[in-house]
Amino acid sequence: MPVPHDLIQSLQHVAGFNESTFKQVHASGEQVTAIRFHPVKQPWTTERWTGEHIPWCLLGFYLSERPSFTLDPSFHAGAYYVQDASSMFLWQALQQLVPETAGKKVLDLCAAPGGKSTLLASYFPDGLLVSNEVIKSRAAILVENMTKWGNDNVVVTNNDPAHFQSLGNYFDVIVVDAPCSGSGLFRKDPAAVHEWSLDHVQLCSQRQQRILSDILPVLKEEGILIYATCSYSKEEDEMIADWLTGEMGMESLPVQIDDTWGIVNSFSEKQGAAGYRFYPDRLKGEGFFLAAFKKKTTDAVGSYGKTVTIARPGKQETAQLLSFMPLANEYKVFKQADQFRVIQQKWMEDIAVLAGSLYIRKAGVEIGAIKGKDIVPSHELAMSLLPKESFSQVSIDKEQALQYLRRQDISLQAPKGWNLMMYDNLPLGWIKALPNRINNYYPQEWRILKK
Repeated sequence: MPVPHDLIQSLQHVAGFNESTFKQVHASGEQVTAIRFHPVKQPWTTERWTGEHIPWCLLGFYLSERPSFTLDPSFHAGAYYVQDASSMFLWQALQQLVPETAGKKVLDLCAAPGGKSTLLASYFPDGLLVSNEVIKSRAAILVENMTKWGNDNVVVTNNDPAHFQSLGNYFDVIVVDAPCSGSGLFRKDPAAVHEWSLDHVQLCSQRQQRILSDILPVLKEEGILIYATCSYSKEEDEMIADWLTGEMGMESLPVQIDDTWGIVNSFSEKQGAAGYRFYPDRLKGEGFFLAAFKKKTTDAVGSYGKTVTIARPGKQETAQLLSFMPLANEYKVFKQADQFRVIQQKWMEDIAVLAGSLYIRKAGVEIGAIKGKDIVPSHELAMSLLPKESFSQVSIDKEQALQYLRRQDISLQAPKGWNLMMYDNLPLGWIKALPNRINNYYPQEWRILKK
């Protein structure tokens, strides 16, 4: 794969760049495959896989070969996420900079398709994660991936960064994996080569500054900003770090790295802000840049704008829901249209605040809808980490699981009524067993099309 000449020339004096080995690794056609295990749905084990652990991420694992993830039912159950190893460095930064996770409010601003949001959900199981995507079609993919990951402390929004400004000083941690020129993805996406240009780099740099300007007022004083790109260009990396520390009141935060990891520690030209560069000729991963900052200034604290009254179920509805699915006292049920959702009580006020400023695509876990005397359970409930021991469960093999995931008719023995389909002790979704047939309730839009 030919790398653009203008890119090569622009990187001549950038920390860690080696023209010869950089060109070689792009010409090699080598592909690196990595996954990150779900900490609850699948124990951190290598029994099913061959490869090696990723040193900077506890749950990350390199695979020695790339399997067909589409045809692995445990992938659809949310047992792991396929993610570039370089991007998993976010875990290391969080471990060092945010060791205490309880009660933290976290924003993943540019979240689709969900790689960093699923990592954040795993790292902050006792915090509140707002996972945002501005593009509507990509927000739908984000909802799907966050649903499969199953955490109940997640809110998915579909908003422009400017829409958050009424939430001044709200978040403890903000992650901005900014839209960029994409030079770090050339090996994975050769089409990105044709879209790259020096002009595009400049446009991306300007857009990154606009995004950060819009979102910084929402970060608390002493809050942590983690900025990342998949670009090698200093205009999108170290120069943004210079701007953040020189003009936007941010303090650069170092992240300790092991020399054996192959990560390059760079420093911005004017302010000496620390950054971390990932080159595919130095480590097993794609091109990536990450820098971390602490907010030193305080913006005026607002009243968070308007709040929305969250609809709650009536007594009869509550009794019907609890007879269907017992809930621990710390969970509260609320309504969204004709669907009933559940989230921890401590986040209910936050849902009202967020709904006053943002378009919420998903909050907490959808339990289902009441249809007369029956409750139709939601796929979100099947995928969630909420206890499901009260439901009938049917264990199936891989062939049956793939039939189910293709939304095909399936023949098996199951008790009458709603049943969870279980593959390798992981829920895949619902069926309803009737006297003469079984109805497959796997979401139509998520079904496997590959044969």
